[in-house]
Amino acid sequence: MNGVRDAPIQNPLLTQTIMSTEPHSSGEYIKHHLQNLTYGQLPDGTWGFAHGAAEAKAMGFWAINVDSMLFSIGLGLIFLWLFRMVAKKATSGVPGGLQNFVEWIIEFVDGSVRGSFSYQNALVAPLALTVFMWVFLMNLMDLFPVDWFPAIATAAGVPHLKIVPSTDPNVTFGLSLSVFVLVLFYSFKMKGGGGFFSELAFQPFPKFLFPVNLLLEGVGLIAKPISLSLRLFGNMYAGEMIFILIALMFGGSWLLALAGGVLQWAWAVFHILIITLQAFIFMILTIVYLDMAHTEHH
Repeated sequence: MNGVRDAPIQNPLLTQTIMSTEPHSSGEYIKHHLQNLTYGQLPDGTWGFAHGAAEAKAMGFWAINVDSMLFSIGLGLIFLWLFRMVAKKATSGVPGGLQNFVEWIIEFVDGSVRGSFSYQNALVAPLALTVFMWVFLMNLMDLFPVDWFPAIATAAGVPHLKIVPSTDPNVTFGLSLSVFVLVLFYSFKMKGGGGFFSELAFQPFPKFLFPVNLLLEGVGLIAKPISLSLRLFGNMYAGEMIFILIALMFGGSWLLALAGGVLQWAWAVFHILIITLQAFIFMILTIVYLDMAHTEHH
């Protein structure tokens, strides 16, 4: 594999995706495919797109990953349009394939909510459906060949393009922090400020050890959005990295390219499970955290 790792990329489609005229190593190829299209303030004071990881880092907090925003918002709109269209055309007679699929998704999410949420809240089921479908669609983008969209972007003069929003920690943290805000809101609403503080300070140890309780429960509370975010990001980032590494095999001999094709197919089939499982886990943990926010401890 050392020959593959250090050799210049030979496949024309792969070399098109890297913005330079010199031969490129596999390391540069990987870095290019993992770089977001970042917009922010450049070192000279002007605003524009970063042409590398160093420029993107120098832009600081106010930089924005444009590709992550466009694809995540676009996929969310596709979800809303698709389900709205099916709802408007729904019939009580023999349903079509798309209506069957949407009804199956809704029944699946409804069953998950009924099994994990013990209270009455009209927000939870729609939220669970939105979370599941949105995360699933973002993850599903990982099944597109890694060179297609970057090659199209390069031809259009765009230096970088990542199409899988869930491989961007900014997106996954944004989702988990939104869930965390709802958890805090319902914790205060259902238990009151005093009840919520008592829950953090007076368990699991006796009340006179409230500093220890507060530390333990506070860390556990803060860990919820962090673990929710990093679990999704880590699994999807690793999956994308494996697709990129397999794509490098197409730059070698025909035998290596053939092996790469088999591996790519096998990993794509297995990755479908990961894509669905990560969306399901994110949804279930969202429901469980909201259920815990409604539960009063005495």
